[in-house]
Amino acid sequence: MPTPRRLIPFLAALLIAGCSRSHPDQTQGDRLYLLVPQADQIVVQKSAHTLTLYSKGKVLKVYQVALGKGSAGPKDHEGDHKTPEGSYIIDQKNSQSRFHLALHVSYPNAADRQRAKAEGLEPGGAIMVHGVEDKLSWLGSLQHRIDWTDGCIAVSNAEIEEIFREVPVGTPINIKP
Repeated sequence: MPTPRRLIPFLAALLIAGCSRSHPDQTQGDRLYLLVPQADQIVVQKSAHTLTLYSKGKVLKVYQVALGKGSAGPKDHEGDHKTPEGSYIIDQKNSQSRFHLALHVSYPNAADRQRAKAEGLEPGGAIMVHGVEDKLSWLGSLQHRIDWTDGCIAVSNAEIEEIFREVPVGTPINIKP
């Protein structure tokens, strides 16, 4: 039977070797990078007030959201405070947003522009998935209990930090009724 003094270095080496093979992290210099699956699709279900991140068809996470304070239905025009419905793309990330962090949604699409034009109205824009103003960050997940945005999709600041990391520019976002 090995003595405890000889066993400790052996166990430490074994533990370090085992962790380095099974742990999905990578180091670069003195920084540690977690390998988190990237989202390849976002689905917002307005009726359920949820935003779901998917990767390769599997759910990564579901978030409760606040939506536009306008009435039900798709966004018709600028200033109606409705959250749009349809297929879009996350086309920009904004790390300097008034609402902590933001992902820009490519609204309006061609159908949105055509509908607004037929009504003689402007479709609007500046639709984002975002957090809350930093001065209101204490609200946390309470912020999603009422619809308060001007047509955007809002989560807590901690949640938008996760989403911001996991969603690359170019990710499709499907907003359903």
